[in-house]
Amino acid sequence: MDERVPHQDAPRACEGCGLEGRREFLREAAAVLGAVVAALGGSPARAAALTVTFVRTLGRAGDELTYPIPAEDGAQIDKENQVITVRYQGKAYAFNLACPHQNTALRWQVEDNQFQCPKHHSRYRPDGVFISGRATRGMDRFAARKDGGNLVVNVSQFFKQDEDGSKWDAAVVTL
Repeated sequence: MDERVPHQDAPRACEGCGLEGRREFLREAAAVLGAVVAALGGSPARAAALTVTFVRTLGRAGDELTYPIPAEDGAQIDKENQVITVRYQGKAYAFNLACPHQNTALRWQVEDNQFQCPKHHSRYRPDGVFISGRATRGMDRFAARKDGGNLVVNVSQFFKQDEDGSKWDAAVVTL
């Protein structure tokens, strides 16, 4: 635990909001990127792992954000807009970056090809399906559509697997 006393004028972190701060995000991003680099020079199993990149939108029109569809299977994280886009087994998905259990930013585990919540260790497949942990449902999916080589994500329409099962199932773009 950090025992330093913050400067009086420094803004306080959002207490209880569940989303991690910028420094924690940068530490996590460095760890994820380090894992990707290790995977490139590691064992064949690791070399087959899905890649993760950090991206920004190509554009915005109202509540719709546009991202490039990756040429191969992998995940893209847009921290600024709290969006994860994934290409996996011929399909594309868009997810909320926050774990549905307590809104902690999810991490990509390269060695396991899955997302994991660092707070309570809930785990999810690349398609957002819940595997194990404290969460009780899959990752929240945004409505998305294909536009040429891009994925257009509507951030005002997201679906919870346990409340909107048929819409959650339909929030998939076949490539």
